[in-house]
Amino acid sequence: MFEYFYHEILRKTVIAFGSLFNDILIKHTNNADEVTSVIKVPLAYGPTQKFLARLEQSPDLNKPIQITLPRMSFEFIGLTYDSTRKVTTTQTFLTVSNDSKTQEKKAYMPVPYNMQFELSIMTKLNDDMLQIVEQILPYFQPSYSLSVDLVKEIGEKRDIPVVLDSITMSDDYEGDFTTRRVLIYTLRFTAKVYLFGPISSASGDIIKKVSIGYISASSSGVNARTGGRDLTYSVTPRATRNYTGTVTTNLVNDISLADTFIAVADASSISENSYIVIDNEELYVDSKSGNMLTVVRGSDETVATSHVAGSGVKKITTADNALIEVGDDFGFSGEFSWKWQKNLTV
Repeated sequence: MFEYFYHEILRKTVIAFGSLFNDILIKHTNNADEVTSVIKVPLAYGPTQKFLARLEQSPDLNKPIQITLPRMSFEFIGLTYDSTRKVTTTQTFLTVSNDSKTQEKKAYMPVPYNMQFELSIMTKLNDDMLQIVEQILPYFQPSYSLSVDLVKEIGEKRDIPVVLDSITMSDDYEGDFTTRRVLIYTLRFTAKVYLFGPISSASGDIIKKVSIGYISASSSGVNARTGGRDLTYSVTPRATRNYTGTVTTNLVNDISLADTFIAVADASSISENSYIVIDNEELYVDSKSGNMLTVVRGSDETVATSHVAGSGVKKITTADNALIEVGDDFGFSGEFSWKWQKNLTV
């Protein structure tokens, strides 16, 4: 029933959570507000009781130092299913292998789980505690997103929200002069993570080129070999949007929905019979004169919209063709358009 797989998702999330608190500092000042010392608060993985036991049950009572404070520790304490983020369990999606950009991979939709964490802060001075807490709380409103590479095989990266659930404080002032005082703040967090199942190979490679061969018929309907001719069309799909994010130039003036003549700051690198993207609209460059372009609006089923001066103009190049994502229909979803004759060879 089961097959072996291990994406290290839980382990990666634990490490990412701990990395949030590994660079917290405490500064001590004198009466003149001059900094006398800077302490980096050590962070360890383990339960609070482990450190308290060292304070209370040390076999060497004469030892001058039993534990140094301040100190922080965190622990992964629970894992629960999150039904509020549930999706269809049998639904699958296709993606590209991170090693080979031409090999499709198939995976089931991830399962949502909540990981509970507990962060304990131990100090002797109340001011030390306040410095630490104040460096943590402003980032949680009430959540902070961690970017975690969940499944390296398919390059699946997601932002994992880490929610601050509660804060509890413990400070005991009772006892004689020999009783040690330790302030303990306990912060509880929930990380909303996704767990992925095994990744399998899809049925085949990604199609990068299509060739169609057929025999045309004569006017009388007889086989083409008697009155027609053999035809072969070879189509190499191209990208229908810019993947690289490189801005080539900018618009000089505002353009409305009906404008087919647009002025750009520098059209030297834009060629005729090419495609450009402004915001989310794709435009076909029919001709150019200097920095003035004659374009066809709303190419490849994009919507023609107004654009303001200064908007970035991006080219669609062969570099974008190499970055075509799985599921991109390359503009073939609509009816055949005569502009495709520019990409067809007979």
